[in-house]
Amino acid sequence: MIINDFTRALSQMGDPKFRGVLLRGIGLTVLLLAGATWGVQLLLPDTVSLPWFGEIGWLSWLLSGFVLISMIGLSVFLMVPVASAFTGLFLDRITNAVEARHYPHLQPAKGVPFGDMLVDTLAFLGLMIVANLAALIVYLLSTVAAPLVFWAVNGFLLGREYFQMVAMRRLGRQGAKELRRRHRGEIFVAGVLMAVPLTIPVINLLVPVLGVATFTHLFHRLNRR
Repeated sequence: MIINDFTRALSQMGDPKFRGVLLRGIGLTVLLLAGATWGVQLLLPDTVSLPWFGEIGWLSWLLSGFVLISMIGLSVFLMVPVASAFTGLFLDRITNAVEARHYPHLQPAKGVPFGDMLVDTLAFLGLMIVANLAALIVYLLSTVAAPLVFWAVNGFLLGREYFQMVAMRRLGRQGAKELRRRHRGEIFVAGVLMAVPLTIPVINLLVPVLGVATFTHLFHRLNRR
């Protein structure tokens, strides 16, 4: 069951190999957030001139604080491409750690050439950005359905990406596609399970590592069938 895959992945979050990847991910996200905040603050004036009040310096500090809070909120969307990039950059470290603990009888995976992994990651990253920009219209028009649309769109995309990348290590590109097509419903549900915590600041930092580990268990369970 998917919940069992998830809980097994969650129980291994204390693994030193997991922690190393997680710290890199937190560092990358903080740098992206700080860079975006700094870039917006560069556009803000040092002082703001208002009628009857003249120049006000503290208002720029207030605006800077508002920008920082806004960027933390936008980290929900920032974590989507970060989670995607993680799949390619740190996939082997996480899957190898999962397989070493839970599937020690398996032969080492063939892996995916770095060039192919990089091309697939960049292509998927572009697809994810385009899909979320298209869904942005729905986000803006419907406050109630916006979270559901976000979870559905990114659940489908993340499930597809995570499973394909994990499965390619042992089945190759075509074998991974065939297995993914046979179990698309279960993969979609697992993807939504990863997309939901993406909307929770701080918790969403765990999703890239947790997602790869969960889909590693999911792949081995489905492949045994």
